[in-house]
Amino acid sequence: MTEKLSLQQARKLVLHSQCLPSAKTKGSALDASLAAIEQLGYVQIDTISVIQRAHHHTLWCRNLRYQLSHLDTLMRKHQVFEYWSHAAAYLPMRDYRFSLLRKQAFANGQQKHWYQKNHGLMDAVLKRIADEGPLMAKDFEHQGKKTADWASKPAKQALECLFMQGDLMVPYRHNFHKVYQLTEKVLPSNTDTRIPSQQEYCRHLIQRYLNANGIGLVSEMSYLLKNLKGPLNHCLKDMLLNGEVIKVAVAGQTYYALENSLNLLNKPLARSKLKILSPFDNLVIQRKRLQQLFNFDYLIECYVPKAKRQYGYFCLPILWEGQLVARMDCKAERQTRTLHIYNLVLEPSLKDITKFSEALSKELNVFMQFNQCEHLQVHQTSERPLAKTLTQHFTNGM
Repeated sequence: MTEKLSLQQARKLVLHSQCLPSAKTKGSALDASLAAIEQLGYVQIDTISVIQRAHHHTLWCRNLRYQLSHLDTLMRKHQVFEYWSHAAAYLPMRDYRFSLLRKQAFANGQQKHWYQKNHGLMDAVLKRIADEGPLMAKDFEHQGKKTADWASKPAKQALECLFMQGDLMVPYRHNFHKVYQLTEKVLPSNTDTRIPSQQEYCRHLIQRYLNANGIGLVSEMSYLLKNLKGPLNHCLKDMLLNGEVIKVAVAGQTYYALENSLNLLNKPLARSKLKILSPFDNLVIQRKRLQQLFNFDYLIECYVPKAKRQYGYFCLPILWEGQLVARMDCKAERQTRTLHIYNLVLEPSLKDITKFSEALSKELNVFMQFNQCEHLQVHQTSERPLAKTLTQHFTNGM
């Protein structure tokens, strides 16, 4: 039997599963950040810093009390760890064993690393860390004439090879630079290190994806993961027979969902709350899915040549009334503590511009604080009165 959901119901289910918009949480602020990571399954790490980096931004969107120190604290407490999801990410330590299959594949050569392995250099790197303790890539830079073995780039490649195959972990970062340490020195003693079977791994991927995203396709669950569509399909058939997952039809497309997830439809959604999202937010990272479920055609244009950009270098999707209704190209200028809105473009479906501007102004108050900004400069909007409204709001005092 296949349940039928309207597009609006599907969006509600997805947003609740993604903890959007953010709601008040019990317990400490740090616990709320850990809970968000555990619910999402991962938070992508990104280096772009025109505004607060994506990993901070993604958690801030889900935890009203988020502090920039939280990720470092959770790393040092060994409650989260760095590894690869579909990209570099923070992952909950409770899921550590499910990283072992990929690490094993890198170690035995079943999966190729993007860097060529230099086993002699890797052994030397491991020995230095064993002897000296945690080190960064720059600690391997040769101060005199660089040799083939100790030039900084090969050493960094050796560190990354050892990291990807599980010999090294990152216990913390220093000024956003990775610090590497032997895995046995980082991993809590009670960590489950049993290597999962492929069936266990597939079950984990399915449960993690559907718990975090509400509904999903096999192609979405295996996003940027090689050779897993067949095993995932086989696992899903077993889970369907066992009643662990169900099929749901949305706009002519059949998705999978966890058996109890439809209960979230009984929970009210804070539609009036507006959220300014990161381009690397878990909700928007799969662009085809975003188009199908939210009718939002989105592309991050920082990787597009300037002459070919349509909206701007770093456009942030804006969520409001349960839909993605706008995109805003921003930059936080740290020296002057000014948030620049270079371009704000509304979707054609957005009709109530007055209510939208009120909701955006309210959210910009906290978004500017999050980015350590005190001033706002609006350069261009698709609706000219909107620029005036925003400017007046912040000129007259927030």
